[in-house]
Amino acid sequence: MPTVRKLLTEQDFQDALQRQLRIRVFEGQHLVENGTVIIRLDGDTVITQKSVSDITYHSRRDCQFFEVKK
Repeated sequence: MPTVRKLLTEQDFQDALQRQLRIRVFEGQHLVENGTVIIRLDGDTVITQKSVSDITYHSRRDCQFFEVKK
């Protein structure tokens, strides 16, 4: 069963970006991304990519981000 850790701090996000960790993204109570990686981020937005043509922009304020370890 995978271990899930919430990304809270800027260091958590930077670590996920640098190590290309797989993450889950929730918006409200809904899972909107699973198994994606962070490719870029700033203070307001996290950009994720699951495949070459699948790039998604997420609001840091409206979404929750979780690292998934298997």
